[in-house]
Amino acid sequence: MTLTLAIFVVLFGLAFGSFLNVCIARLPRHRSIVRPGSACPNCGTAIRVRDNIPLLSWIVLGGRCRNCRWSIPWRYPAVEIAMASLFLLAYLRFGLTLAAAGAAVFSFLLLGLAVMDAETMRLPDSFTVPGILLGILWRGTLHTAALLIHLQNAAFALLWAICAALIIVLIRWLYYAVRRREGMGLGDAKLLAMIAAWLGPMLTGLTFVLGTFAAAVFGIALAARSRRTADPTKLAFGSFLCAAALYALFAGRPIVTWYAGFFR
Repeated sequence: MTLTLAIFVVLFGLAFGSFLNVCIARLPRHRSIVRPGSACPNCGTAIRVRDNIPLLSWIVLGGRCRNCRWSIPWRYPAVEIAMASLFLLAYLRFGLTLAAAGAAVFSFLLLGLAVMDAETMRLPDSFTVPGILLGILWRGTLHTAALLIHLQNAAFALLWAICAALIIVLIRWLYYAVRRREGMGLGDAKLLAMIAAWLGPMLTGLTFVLGTFAAAVFGIALAARSRRTADPTKLAFGSFLCAAALYALFAGRPIVTWYAGFFR
Protein backbone atom coordinates (compact mmCIF):
# COMPACT_ATOMS: atom_id res chain seq x y z
CA MET A 1 0.00 0.00 0.00
CA THR A 2 2.84 2.38 0.86
CA LEU A 3 4.58 1.64 -2.46
CA THR A 4 1.35 2.18 -4.38
CA LEU A 5 0.76 5.51 -2.66
CA ALA A 6 4.35 6.55 -3.31
CA ILE A 7 3.92 5.80 -7.02
CA PHE A 8 0.73 7.86 -7.17
CA VAL A 9 2.50 10.71 -5.33
CA VAL A 10 5.34 10.64 -7.87
CA LEU A 11 2.91 10.67 -10.81
CA PHE A 12 1.01 13.51 -9.16
CA GLY A 13 4.28 15.40 -8.73
CA LEU A 14 5.20 14.88 -12.40
CA ALA A 15 1.83 16.31 -13.45
CA PHE A 16 2.29 19.35 -11.23
CA GLY A 17 5.84 19.71 -12.52
CA SER A 18 4.50 19.88 -16.07
CA PHE A 19 2.04 22.60 -15.04
CA LEU A 20 4.83 24.41 -13.19
CA ASN A 21 6.86 24.54 -16.42
CA VAL A 22 3.98 26.43 -18.03
CA CYS A 23 3.95 28.90 -15.12
CA ILE A 24 7.73 29.36 -15.33
CA ALA A 25 7.63 30.01 -19.07
CA ARG A 26 4.70 32.43 -19.03
CA LEU A 27 4.15 34.23 -15.72
CA PRO A 28 7.39 36.28 -15.63
CA ARG A 29 6.49 37.50 -19.13
CA HIS A 30 2.93 38.39 -18.05
CA ARG A 31 1.34 35.79 -20.29
CA SER A 32 -1.75 33.71 -19.54
CA ILE A 33 -1.19 30.15 -18.34
CA VAL A 34 -4.53 29.13 -19.87
CA ARG A 35 -4.45 30.49 -23.43
CA PRO A 36 -3.05 29.74 -25.90
CA GLY A 37 -2.40 26.03 -25.51
CA SER A 38 1.08 24.55 -25.28
CA ALA A 39 3.15 25.00 -28.44
CA CYS A 40 6.76 24.64 -29.52
CA PRO A 41 8.59 27.92 -28.74
CA ASN A 42 10.64 27.52 -31.93
CA CYS A 43 8.14 26.63 -34.68
CA GLY A 44 4.87 27.45 -32.93
CA THR A 45 3.29 24.06 -33.67
CA ALA A 46 0.67 23.05 -31.09
CA ILE A 47 1.87 20.22 -28.88
CA ARG A 48 -0.30 17.11 -29.17
CA VAL A 49 -1.65 15.37 -26.09
CA ARG A 50 0.58 12.34 -26.67
CA ASP A 51 3.61 14.65 -26.76
CA ASN A 52 2.64 16.42 -23.56
CA ILE A 53 2.91 13.52 -21.10
CA PRO A 54 5.23 14.61 -18.26
CA LEU A 55 8.78 13.26 -18.65
CA LEU A 56 7.71 10.27 -20.77
CA SER A 57 7.07 12.35 -23.90
CA TRP A 58 10.43 14.07 -23.53
CA ILE A 59 12.15 10.69 -23.36
CA VAL A 60 10.21 9.23 -26.32
CA LEU A 61 10.90 12.31 -28.47
CA GLY A 62 14.59 12.29 -27.56
CA GLY A 63 14.31 15.77 -26.08
CA ARG A 64 13.29 17.32 -29.42
CA CYS A 65 10.18 18.82 -30.99
CA ARG A 66 8.38 16.28 -33.19
CA ASN A 67 7.82 18.88 -35.94
CA CYS A 68 11.01 20.99 -36.19
CA ARG A 69 13.45 18.89 -34.13
CA TRP A 70 14.20 21.87 -31.91
CA SER A 71 16.08 20.79 -28.80
CA ILE A 72 13.79 21.05 -25.75
CA PRO A 73 15.67 22.66 -22.83
CA TRP A 74 16.72 20.41 -19.98
CA ARG A 75 14.78 22.65 -17.62
CA TYR A 76 11.50 20.96 -18.59
CA PRO A 77 12.29 17.40 -17.50
CA ALA A 78 14.45 18.68 -14.63
CA VAL A 79 11.55 20.63 -13.11
CA GLU A 80 9.21 17.66 -13.51
CA ILE A 81 11.67 15.31 -11.82
CA ALA A 82 12.39 17.83 -9.05
CA MET A 83 8.68 18.38 -8.40
CA ALA A 84 8.01 14.63 -8.26
CA SER A 85 10.96 14.21 -5.87
CA LEU A 86 9.71 16.97 -3.58
CA PHE A 87 6.18 15.55 -3.53
CA LEU A 88 7.60 12.14 -2.65
CA LEU A 89 9.82 13.66 0.02
CA ALA A 90 6.80 15.44 1.55
CA TYR A 91 4.93 12.13 1.66
CA LEU A 92 7.86 10.20 3.16
CA ARG A 93 8.60 12.94 5.69
CA PHE A 94 5.07 13.75 6.86
CA GLY A 95 2.96 10.80 5.73
CA LEU A 96 -0.50 11.13 4.22
CA THR A 97 -1.39 14.19 6.30
CA LEU A 98 -2.34 17.85 6.01
CA ALA A 99 1.28 18.69 6.80
CA ALA A 100 2.39 16.70 3.74
CA ALA A 101 -0.14 18.50 1.54
CA GLY A 102 1.09 21.86 2.84
CA ALA A 103 4.72 20.87 2.25
CA ALA A 104 3.87 19.85 -1.32
CA VAL A 105 2.13 23.15 -2.07
CA PHE A 106 4.96 25.14 -0.47
CA SER A 107 7.53 23.14 -2.46
CA PHE A 108 5.62 23.86 -5.68
CA LEU A 109 5.76 27.59 -4.98
CA LEU A 110 9.43 27.56 -3.98
CA LEU A 111 10.61 25.50 -6.95
CA GLY A 112 8.71 27.69 -9.38
CA LEU A 113 10.02 30.93 -7.90
CA ALA A 114 13.58 29.59 -7.74
CA VAL A 115 13.61 28.75 -11.45
CA MET A 116 11.80 31.93 -12.49
CA ASP A 117 14.25 34.11 -10.57
CA ALA A 118 17.25 32.21 -11.97
CA GLU A 119 15.99 32.57 -15.55
CA THR A 120 14.47 36.05 -15.55
CA MET A 121 15.49 37.78 -12.28
CA ARG A 122 11.77 38.14 -11.53
CA LEU A 123 9.60 36.86 -8.70
CA PRO A 124 6.01 37.23 -9.97
CA ASP A 125 3.34 38.50 -7.59
CA SER A 126 1.08 35.79 -9.02
CA PHE A 127 3.16 33.30 -7.02
CA THR A 128 4.37 35.25 -3.98
CA VAL A 129 1.14 37.00 -2.98
CA PRO A 130 -1.10 33.90 -3.15
CA GLY A 131 1.78 32.06 -1.47
CA ILE A 132 1.62 34.44 1.49
CA LEU A 133 -2.15 34.02 1.79
CA LEU A 134 -1.91 30.23 1.52
CA GLY A 135 0.82 30.19 4.18
CA ILE A 136 -1.35 32.18 6.59
CA LEU A 137 -4.32 29.91 5.88
CA TRP A 138 -2.22 26.75 6.29
CA ARG A 139 -0.72 27.88 9.59
CA GLY A 140 -4.20 28.68 10.81
CA THR A 141 -5.42 25.12 10.19
CA LEU A 142 -2.74 23.24 12.15
CA HIS A 143 -2.29 21.81 15.64
CA THR A 144 -5.68 22.43 17.24
CA ALA A 145 -9.43 22.17 16.95
CA ALA A 146 -10.11 25.44 18.82
CA LEU A 147 -11.25 28.31 16.60
CA LEU A 148 -9.49 30.93 18.75
CA ILE A 149 -6.15 29.12 18.41
CA HIS A 150 -6.66 28.82 14.65
CA LEU A 151 -7.13 32.59 14.43
CA GLN A 152 -4.15 33.19 16.69
CA ASN A 153 -1.88 31.00 14.55
CA ALA A 154 -3.03 32.78 11.39
CA ALA A 155 -2.45 36.18 13.02
CA PHE A 156 1.09 35.17 14.02
CA ALA A 157 1.77 33.95 10.49
CA LEU A 158 0.68 37.35 9.16
CA LEU A 159 2.90 39.06 11.72
CA TRP A 160 5.95 36.97 10.78
CA ALA A 161 5.30 37.70 7.09
CA ILE A 162 5.19 41.46 7.71
CA CYS A 163 8.36 41.38 9.84
CA ALA A 164 10.24 39.33 7.24
CA ALA A 165 9.25 41.70 4.44
CA LEU A 166 10.34 44.70 6.52
CA ILE A 167 13.78 43.15 7.03
CA ILE A 168 14.35 43.00 3.26
CA VAL A 169 12.91 46.50 2.79
CA LEU A 170 15.28 47.84 5.47
CA ILE A 171 18.31 46.15 3.87
CA ARG A 172 17.22 47.49 0.50
CA TRP A 173 16.90 51.02 1.88
CA LEU A 174 20.28 50.89 3.66
CA TYR A 175 22.00 49.64 0.51
CA TYR A 176 20.46 52.44 -1.53
CA ALA A 177 21.42 55.02 1.10
CA VAL A 178 25.05 53.93 0.93
CA ARG A 179 25.49 53.02 -2.75
CA ARG A 180 22.77 55.17 -4.36
CA ARG A 181 21.50 52.28 -6.45
CA GLU A 182 19.06 49.42 -6.04
CA GLY A 183 20.53 46.31 -4.44
CA MET A 184 17.46 44.13 -3.85
CA GLY A 185 14.03 44.01 -5.39
CA LEU A 186 10.71 44.12 -3.61
CA GLY A 187 10.08 40.65 -4.98
CA ASP A 188 12.64 39.35 -2.47
CA ALA A 189 10.67 41.02 0.33
CA LYS A 190 7.45 39.30 -0.77
CA LEU A 191 9.29 36.00 -1.13
CA LEU A 192 10.70 36.14 2.39
CA ALA A 193 7.26 37.14 3.66
CA MET A 194 5.83 34.04 1.99
CA ILE A 195 8.52 31.85 3.55
CA ALA A 196 7.87 33.36 6.99
CA ALA A 197 4.13 32.77 6.69
CA TRP A 198 4.74 29.09 6.01
CA LEU A 199 7.73 28.36 8.25
CA GLY A 200 7.50 30.76 11.18
CA PRO A 201 10.31 32.92 12.61
CA MET A 202 12.94 30.32 13.58
CA LEU A 203 13.04 28.38 10.32
CA THR A 204 12.78 31.63 8.36
CA GLY A 205 15.83 32.90 10.24
CA LEU A 206 17.66 29.72 9.27
CA THR A 207 16.52 30.17 5.67
CA PHE A 208 17.80 33.74 5.56
CA VAL A 209 21.20 32.82 7.03
CA LEU A 210 21.71 29.83 4.74
CA GLY A 211 20.43 31.66 1.66
CA THR A 212 22.61 34.71 2.30
CA PHE A 213 25.70 32.57 2.97
CA ALA A 214 25.17 30.50 -0.19
CA ALA A 215 24.57 33.62 -2.31
CA ALA A 216 27.71 35.26 -0.88
CA VAL A 217 29.89 32.23 -1.60
CA PHE A 218 28.48 31.91 -5.12
CA GLY A 219 28.87 35.64 -5.75
CA ILE A 220 32.49 35.69 -4.59
CA ALA A 221 33.32 32.68 -6.77
CA LEU A 222 31.56 34.23 -9.76
CA ALA A 223 33.34 37.56 -9.29
CA ALA A 224 36.70 35.84 -9.03
CA ARG A 225 36.16 34.13 -12.39
CA SER A 226 34.79 37.10 -14.27
CA ARG A 227 36.40 40.30 -15.42
CA ARG A 228 35.94 43.37 -13.29
CA THR A 229 33.31 45.72 -14.69
CA ALA A 230 31.68 48.93 -13.56
CA ASP A 231 28.40 47.13 -12.86
CA PRO A 232 28.14 44.73 -9.92
CA THR A 233 27.43 41.10 -10.64
CA LYS A 234 23.71 40.44 -10.33
CA LEU A 235 22.56 37.37 -8.43
CA ALA A 236 19.14 35.77 -8.27
CA PHE A 237 18.99 36.03 -4.47
CA GLY A 238 15.47 34.66 -4.48
CA SER A 239 16.71 31.35 -5.89
CA PHE A 240 19.07 30.93 -2.94
CA LEU A 241 16.31 31.79 -0.49
CA CYS A 242 14.02 29.22 -2.11
CA ALA A 243 16.65 26.48 -1.93
CA ALA A 244 17.38 27.33 1.71
CA ALA A 245 13.66 27.33 2.52
CA LEU A 246 13.28 23.85 1.04
CA TYR A 247 16.16 22.64 3.21
CA ALA A 248 14.62 24.31 6.26
CA LEU A 249 11.23 22.74 5.51
CA PHE A 250 12.49 19.17 5.39
CA ALA A 251 15.64 19.22 7.54
CA GLY A 252 15.81 22.52 9.39
CA ARG A 253 14.05 21.63 12.64
CA PRO A 254 17.00 19.69 14.18
CA ILE A 255 19.35 22.60 13.43
CA VAL A 256 17.00 25.10 15.07
CA THR A 257 16.60 22.82 18.09
CA TRP A 258 20.37 22.37 18.37
CA TYR A 259 20.96 26.13 18.16
CA ALA A 260 18.21 26.92 20.69
CA GLY A 261 19.96 24.56 23.15
CA PHE A 262 22.74 27.10 23.63
CA PHE A 263 20.28 29.51 25.26
CA ARG A 264 18.81 27.14 27.81
